[in-house]
Amino acid sequence: MDDETSVMEQPGIRIQTAVRNEPVAEAERQAITIRTANFFYGEKQVLFDIGMDIGENRVTALIGPSGCGKSTLLRCLNRMNDLIEGANLKGEVKVKGRDIYGPGVDVIEVRRRIGMVFQKSNPFPKSIYDNVVYGLRIAGQRDRRQLDEACEASLQRAALWDEVKDRLEESALSLSGGQQQRLCIARAIAVEPEILLMDEPSSALDPLAAVKIEELIYSLKDRYTIVIVTHNLQQAARVSDKTAFFWLGRLVEYGLTPQMFTNPKEKLTEDYITGRFG
Repeated sequence: MDDETSVMEQPGIRIQTAVRNEPVAEAERQAITIRTANFFYGEKQVLFDIGMDIGENRVTALIGPSGCGKSTLLRCLNRMNDLIEGANLKGEVKVKGRDIYGPGVDVIEVRRRIGMVFQKSNPFPKSIYDNVVYGLRIAGQRDRRQLDEACEASLQRAALWDEVKDRLEESALSLSGGQQQRLCIARAIAVEPEILLMDEPSSALDPLAAVKIEELIYSLKDRYTIVIVTHNLQQAARVSDKTAFFWLGRLVEYGLTPQMFTNPKEKLTEDYITGRFG
């Protein structure tokens, strides 16, 4: 993708930055392509001309200060913003080549293919087992054997099975915060999505639980494409293959994570990563 020039403004500041997307290796297939995405809450525009490619079976981190639009973009990727009155996306978001905002698209199917894990763990007030298989039952699965197999497989992938295999009928609310978040990940992957979106998945957890979530993210990328929003720059550096830096609703820089953190192309990126603001 060619370099593009953008102008970002806030009171008293006018900064022009070159927006560069790193060239994608030919062998890398794209799970998500975003083109000229502009997003509005009513009359207020919060995303400006976003364009980026997200590779399959990669972890992509979205970083930037609060209010920069990264969580809004994340929710655009499975149309969660549709639930907000006045929300409107102009542009193109394709998943595996299909525009998810195109006519006739089944939004429920989009959200099945693209799972979401939120900042605050949100287990249902049900048993651990019922939490994991909830989405499968909603989809009409009633075969107990298949539900059992899906429950075990999902908890295994979420690195939780050994901790709860003898407690499946206990309330999910009895689990620790870190366990609840891994349970929510197990619930998300039980319906076999292609993509996992994670919005600050470990920000409410203690350091030990956060490490387990990071290890889990790293292990899951062999099976899923993962996009994670994080304020924790060290976490982004540890778990992601590529990083996108946002500021004032614009994509300032997007590239391979090691390069982003050691030799960013943009002064604004360097200032943020080194703690000069944000």
